[in-house]
Amino acid sequence: MDSPKDWMREYPHHLEDSVILQATPESLFSFLDDHRNLGAHMSGGKSAMLGMGGMTLKLDGQRGKKVGAHIVMTGSAFGFKLFIDEIVSERQVSVRKSWETLRSEIVVIGHYRLGFLLAAEKNGTRVTVQIDYENSATHPILSFLGGKLYAKWCVRQMLSAVTSKFAASE
Repeated sequence: MDSPKDWMREYPHHLEDSVILQATPESLFSFLDDHRNLGAHMSGGKSAMLGMGGMTLKLDGQRGKKVGAHIVMTGSAFGFKLFIDEIVSERQVSVRKSWETLRSEIVVIGHYRLGFLLAAEKNGTRVTVQIDYENSATHPILSFLGGKLYAKWCVRQMLSAVTSKFAASE
């Protein structure tokens, strides 16, 4: 099996956002480690951000909870078929997790690495969600127009999912 460094790429674009939640890193990690919680914004119905399309999430036997686990999403957005095969590239319980694309057929961004970092603070735990991504090689104009917006939306949706589950502070 390849080592995690074999999967990690360099990406030209980076976005992140964070929130402080009144919860332990352990409880937050448990929630965030379940990709069904993180992918809810793209699955389970039609999404305006996906042009009234949606995605279906498929997890392998490791359920995204080990380095090397596969997460596959299929669906559509704005009439385009989408396919994403991600692999968990980093996982440190109660601290961080990231996953990145092995194969990505998305319209507005190309390959990406997405993940979260947890850091204890005096008034809770800071949850930082970050995405590193490249522009879509097959749709460069759409990527130029919508790539940053889509990346921001992904980060905010993940933060919204965890904030909805745990009470936010300040």
